[in-house]
Amino acid sequence: MSAPQTASVHTALADGLTIAKRNMIKIKRVPDLIVFTTLSPIMFVLLFAYVFGSAIQVPGMSYREFLIAGIFTQTVIFGATWTGLGMVEDLQKGIIDRFRSLPMAPSAVLLGRTSTDVLINIVSLVVMSLTGLIIGWRIHSSLGEALLGYLLLLLFAYALSWVMAVVGLWIRTPEVFNNASFIVIFPLSFIANTFVETTNLPGPLKVIAEWNPVSAVTQAVRELFGNTNPAMTVPDAWPLQHPIIASLAWSAVLLVIFVPFAIRRYKKAVSR
Repeated sequence: MSAPQTASVHTALADGLTIAKRNMIKIKRVPDLIVFTTLSPIMFVLLFAYVFGSAIQVPGMSYREFLIAGIFTQTVIFGATWTGLGMVEDLQKGIIDRFRSLPMAPSAVLLGRTSTDVLINIVSLVVMSLTGLIIGWRIHSSLGEALLGYLLLLLFAYALSWVMAVVGLWIRTPEVFNNASFIVIFPLSFIANTFVETTNLPGPLKVIAEWNPVSAVTQAVRELFGNTNPAMTVPDAWPLQHPIIASLAWSAVLLVIFVPFAIRRYKKAVSR
C-alpha cells in the first residue's frame, strides 16, 4: 500500500472514530435507546425458557442451554439494524448534508455507524450472558473458546451492519426501514436452528435452515460454549458440519460485497 493510500485509510479510521463517538453521545443523551435494546433480549430469554421451553425437548441437555446461543445470535442480528436506522434518520434530518460539508472521508460515516453497532451489541451480550447465568445456562468450554464464540457473534453482526447500511441508504423513512428490516430478520432468525433443531423442521424449511448463515453462527457458538451433546443429531449439511469455518466465510462474503456497495451508495445518496 502506497503512502497516500495509507494516509487515506488512517484518515477514514480517525473520522469514523469521531462519528462513532458522536453516536455514543447521542445514546447517552437518549438512554431509552439502550434500555429497550437490552430489555428485548431479556424478554426473549425468559419467554422461550419458561413459556415455550417446557414444550420443547432437546436430546441429552437442558433446553435453556440449547436456547441461549440462538438468542445471542438473534439479538446481535437485531443490533445490526441500528446502522440502517441511523442512516435513514441522518438523511431525513439533513445531518448527512452537514457531514458532506466537512473535510472527512466518505466512508467515515459508515465506519462510525457500524462501529457503534458493535459497541451496542457488546452491551447486549453482557446483559444476556448475565440473564442466561441466572436461569441456569453455563459455559462448559475453555475461556479461549468462549471468547472466540463472542467474537464470532460480533463479527457476523458487524458484517450484517453493512448490509443494513445499504438498506438504510435506499429507504427514505425510519418507519419503512423498521418494517423492511423486520420482514428480512424474522424469517432469517426463525427459519434456523436458533430455537429448535433443524431436524424437526419440514422438508423445504429444513434445507433453508441448514444453509441459513444464522444456523451456522448459532451452531458455532453452541460448540464454542460447550452447549452441545452427543445425543443431538447434527445435520449432514456442510455449514453445520463445519460451523466455525462457515460463519467466518459468510461474514467475509458479506463484508467483501456490501462494504464497497455501501460506500458507493452513500456517495450517490449524498450527491442528490
